[in-house]
Order: sequence, then structure tokens, then C-alpha cells
Amino acid sequence: MSVYEQFKQLHHQETLLLLGNAWNVASARVMQEKGIKAIATSSSAIADTLGYADGQNISFGELLHIIRRIVQCVEVPVSADIEAGYANSIEDLLTNIDLLVEAGVAGINLEDSAPSGTRTLLPADDFVKKIAAIKSHLAAKGQNLFINARTDTFLLDVPGKLEETFVRARLYAQAGADGLFVPFIKGPADIKAVVSATKLPVNVMSMKGLPGVEELNSLGVKRISMGGSIYWAQKRALGQRLDQVIADGNFESIF
Repeated sequence: MSVYEQFKQLHHQETLLLLGNAWNVASARVMQEKGIKAIATSSSAIADTLGYADGQNISFGELLHIIRRIVQCVEVPVSADIEAGYANSIEDLLTNIDLLVEAGVAGINLEDSAPSGTRTLLPADDFVKKIAAIKSHLAAKGQNLFINARTDTFLLDVPGKLEETFVRARLYAQAGADGLFVPFIKGPADIKAVVSATKLPVNVMSMKGLPGVEELNSLGVKRISMGGSIYWAQKRALGQRLDQVIADGNFESIF
């Protein structure tokens, strides 16, 4: 079974997939040790570790290096968060896709908003062209990647966001997407409506107020992404550890 097929299978089980979002090899290994069945990279976390703001400010080369190291050092499938593709043309996007396939990733996360400047939702047709081009390009080479199509309708709180999500879910599925990711959706009624509106496995993102795993499973969600939440919690914990060391005047609290 290919890594793509293995990863896809994890999205079509009775129990949803809890996906760990890592920012380096160390975090990926801890997630694997704790029983996480698949790992994805977190664009915001990786960017922050290297001193960049989120939103494709890191170079694709720097991102690819970390993705490669994670894939090489864990045994579970790895999906790469490539934001809007790190490319200004379809041709450049496909070049990046080839590099990711070569690196051994099982899938990608691709979003339908423009991250630079003020984030805006791109026309659905533009995103459909990206998905279709990737699928066609891979098929010609006998390759495949799990394309998790992220729609930022809820993240950007666009007018009529639920109905717009329905429209985009249908178009992205027709273009060949393997999954639908709707970050910032958290209301049970909205989640159930999206799940009912598409045959694609629906992915939600961890956030304050999101229902628990058991309820999400009952609503039909197939994947929960941690996003950058674990990383940011770890960063806050580091600050708290240092506060304690400074307050104590010794290092006993960290041993």
C-alpha cells in the first residue's frame, strides 16, 4: 500500500483521524510516540521558529528542508501544509508538487485564500484550476497526493459562509480533492450541515469552543487538525518555565 493510500484510508474509518501538526523532527517524533497515526506540518509554527510571520513569508526551500527531515525521521504518513502553494503560476506550483512527491509526503494542505497582505478569499474557479492541474500532473506520472482542500469561508467570516462552503465543497470535490478542510467552523449545526453536503471527509481545526472528539465523531467529522495550537501552547509554557527559574533564582523547577 502506498503512503497516499495509507493516509487516505485513515480518513475513511469509523473513528476520526486526530492529526498532529509538527514544526520540527522533535515534535513529530513525540507525536508519533504518543500514538498519533499521521502528522502534518504547521505553516505558522514552522515560520515562527525561523522568525517569519505566517502567510508564505518563509521561502519554499526552507519549508521543504523541514518537511524532508520530518518525513525521513518518522514512520507515519506526513502531509505538508503549503498554504496557497508558494507559487505565482500553475507551472511553479507543479514544480513544488514534484519536490514534495520526491520528499515522500502523503498529502498536502492547500488553501483557497491569498495569505499575503490582507487575507482574501480567492475565486473558487481559480482554486479548482489548481486542484485539477495537480491531479492531472500527478496522474500523468502515475503518482498521487492526498489533497486536503482548505476553504477559508469560516476563517474569514465571509457573507453567507455556510452556503459558500457548500458551493466550494462541491466544486473542489469535482476537481479531484480528497478532503475538505474548514478551519474556524465549530458550531455543531454548521459542522453537521457541511458533513451532510459533501462526500469528502471533512476536516476541522482545534480551537477554543470546538466540540470534543466524541461529539465530532458523531457529527461525521473525519479529521481534526491541531494547526499551530500545540506549538503556541509550548511557546507559552517555555516563557512560564523561564519566569519560574528567574523567580526562584535557581534551576530546580526544570529538573
